[in-house]
Amino acid sequence: MTTLPQSNRRAEDAQGHWLLARLGKRVLRPGGLELTTGLLDRLGIAGVDVVELAPGIGRTAELILRRRPASYVGVDADPSAAALVAGIVGPTGGRTVTADAAETGLPAESAHVVIGEAMLTMQTERGKRAIIDEAVRLLRPGGCYAIHELGLQPDDLDPTVCDEIRKDLARTIKVNARPLTATEWRALLSDAGLEVEWTGTAPMALLQVRRNLADEGIGRVLRIAWNLIRDAGARRRVLAMRRTFVRHADRLTGIALIARKPA
Repeated sequence: MTTLPQSNRRAEDAQGHWLLARLGKRVLRPGGLELTTGLLDRLGIAGVDVVELAPGIGRTAELILRRRPASYVGVDADPSAAALVAGIVGPTGGRTVTADAAETGLPAESAHVVIGEAMLTMQTERGKRAIIDEAVRLLRPGGCYAIHELGLQPDDLDPTVCDEIRKDLARTIKVNARPLTATEWRALLSDAGLEVEWTGTAPMALLQVRRNLADEGIGRVLRIAWNLIRDAGARRRVLAMRRTFVRHADRLTGIALIARKPA
């Protein structure tokens, strides 16, 4: 059985998304399953070559494969995550590679669609640009780069408040998250030569009961709750993350964008 990344870390030290995965949560995207599904539906994945950057535990990979792409390649820098996703996509002909999202080693212009979710947010500005440049390199002319990330709102949010939110997130999720406003996300993609065609948003309700019932189903929500009851350290961490998300609820959002490489 493949081990989840960071499964050997104390709950107090694990990155937030891997802690939630350890507890049984499968949908780890800021805008939830509905925003991911809307993103995939707009891409027209059937019959095309797809590369997914940092597929995590493979939930989106499952949704991609249901749409019958011509090929699927997942790229993850963590060997445990790559192995986990390989077990999901292997039976349907997909594959994974262990590599950095900014330097995948895959051939240039080998994909019609490149997808990355909840991973650019965790990068510095330089890191974001390097990954986007790699996505552009992988895309065939006319292909699309699709992202689903954590956003800040409104566009004119005070920079001091932005810094406060980023520091709060870093303290509670143990990742130096750097969310951007919608205008900033679009500018990053445009600066790389891509043409933004669609933007969608959804409330950032990752740890709200209603969102989890919609994303996970009642059976899995009960399993997550039972795991939290049994693990005091994990419970403290999750409650701290939830307090941070609630405190900044009006300023945090899930955001998805589709940008096309000019033909």
